[in-house]
Formats: sequence, C-alpha cells, structure tokens
Amino acid sequence: MHGTERFSVTLPQDLAQMVKAKVASGEYSSESEVIGEGLRALLGRDRNLESWLGSEAASASDQLKADPSSGRTPEEVWAALSGETKTDTKLR
Repeated sequence: MHGTERFSVTLPQDLAQMVKAKVASGEYSSESEVIGEGLRALLGRDRNLESWLGSEAASASDQLKADPSSGRTPEEVWAALSGETKTDTKLR
C-alpha cells in the first residue's frame, strides 16, 4: 500500500465546483479521490504521448530524413487538415 501526503491546492472556481459535484453525486467518496483520478488520467495521457513519440513520430521522422521528398509542403498540410484536395490548395 502506498503512503499518503497531505497537499493544499487552490483551484479555479469552475474546477472546484466540478470536484465538489463529483463527490456530491456519489461518483467519488472524497475530493482527494477526484484529484487522484485526474492525476492518474494525466499520467496515462503522458505515457500515451511518450509512446506515440517513440514509435509513430520517430518512424515518420526517420522516413523523412531518409527521403526528404516524401514530406509535405505547408500548403499540402493545410489542405489535408481542412479536407481540401491538392488541386484546391491555396497559399494561406
């Protein structure tokens, strides 16, 4: 079992109300439990990001270094993000 440590935190009103509402709904038994769950979710997100950076992003970077012509221009990226086709691309 892990030990505990007491902290004093200050939250913006909207977050403080959300924490209180989670406890009041019975979803969590205490404010500490809500904050702990939020921190575990943050840790999970950070781990997923690190995993993605170590696999997919690193692989894409390696491919681009090996063949710079396989990259996209900024206009092609904008077009892909906005759902346009390459022929519809305009300089932004």
